[in-house]
Amino acid sequence: MTFSKLIKPTVLAAAVMSVFSVNAETIAITNANVYTADEQGIIENASVIIEDGKIKAVNPATVEADKVIDAQGKILTPGFIGSMNQLGLVEVSAVSRSRDSSEKKADITFDASAAFNPRSTAIAYTRKGGITSNVVVPRGGDDMFKGQAFVADLSGDFNSVFSTGNAVIVDLGAKSKGSRATELTKLHNKLADAQKALDKKAEKKSDKDKKSDKEPKRSEKVINKLLSGEMPLIAYVDRATDILALIKLKEKFGLDLVVSGAGDAVLVAEQLVEAKVPVIMGAVSNLPSSFDSLHASLDNAGKLANAGVDLVFTVRGDTHNLYQLRFDAGVAIAHGMPKEQALSAITANVAEVFNINAGVIAPGKRADLVLWSGDPFELSSKVEKMWIEGVQHTTDSRHDALRDRYTTSSDMPRAYTK
Repeated sequence: MTFSKLIKPTVLAAAVMSVFSVNAETIAITNANVYTADEQGIIENASVIIEDGKIKAVNPATVEADKVIDAQGKILTPGFIGSMNQLGLVEVSAVSRSRDSSEKKADITFDASAAFNPRSTAIAYTRKGGITSNVVVPRGGDDMFKGQAFVADLSGDFNSVFSTGNAVIVDLGAKSKGSRATELTKLHNKLADAQKALDKKAEKKSDKDKKSDKEPKRSEKVINKLLSGEMPLIAYVDRATDILALIKLKEKFGLDLVVSGAGDAVLVAEQLVEAKVPVIMGAVSNLPSSFDSLHASLDNAGKLANAGVDLVFTVRGDTHNLYQLRFDAGVAIAHGMPKEQALSAITANVAEVFNINAGVIAPGKRADLVLWSGDPFELSSKVEKMWIEGVQHTTDSRHDALRDRYTTSSDMPRAYTK
């Protein structure tokens, strides 16, 4: 029996019409202080129009919508974007069967998006931090290439993953066994060999020769995308000398390079700005985690931002702490980072690095928006309303359900409810 036969035609038609009506509904958020995270800056007492999951207009002269929401002067920001974590791939870190982020034989082609669990309990909890989408990266395996990043929204829907192949992740720097020079040389040689093969192919002039070319391997296709700048290369490094070595590779091969970790980035801020290399970092790294990051400090984010480096903030440690991303940004602000740049570090800059059509409040962008009770970087503020691709979502999580269960009066023994 087919699915269509299990449901009466009138019920099925009504369900389809309901979905279309929700998507077709135009929403206006009025009287908001809109933090656009782009060149428009903050627009006071403004309106934002949402239609078909995207932002249709920002502060139009007239407001026409099916539904109007009065923000009452509160702050409206783009939905925050998490990055460089395993949200949806790891449920309980200590339980191996709930971990899908690594594979011993993983290489540059490793795409873990097929294992993403949109119903992970950590996702609803993460929404409490105003995070509406996230860049997930695998931990990979023994190879220096750990795999490819993908992007998912935090709606909890089964079609949450909306972009794959957003970056290649490579782990360099200090090694427990062996020398960092080996991995840097190996990366250089892989790029050089791939470039040589492309140059040789380009030299072939006859159609006959071109037709005789073998289909590149999957790994070769990915390397070629790095060389063309189609995919960014995210490199985990901390030491200043490693960062400089990567900048040389960028210049030689035309890479779209992004440095992650970057504990000693403050020592080479000028070179990073000149080479136009963004930095992904934890804003609250105030103590060295290794001999490669002896210059870790709470004011590093402010120093780098004021020097002109484009920053992306990530939460270091367990993926389940991702909700505190805005608090980390607040710490950076308290230690000298301009507020506008801190906002960009969890919105616009993330979208720019990973090629996501979100992160700013502008026409044509995904309608991922958050309305706040107060300053989003203050501990006391909370999410009042959240839209993911134009659909309003709750911030209720398993934590709330457990709280309600164990604080509700009942005739059952303590810790139980009816």
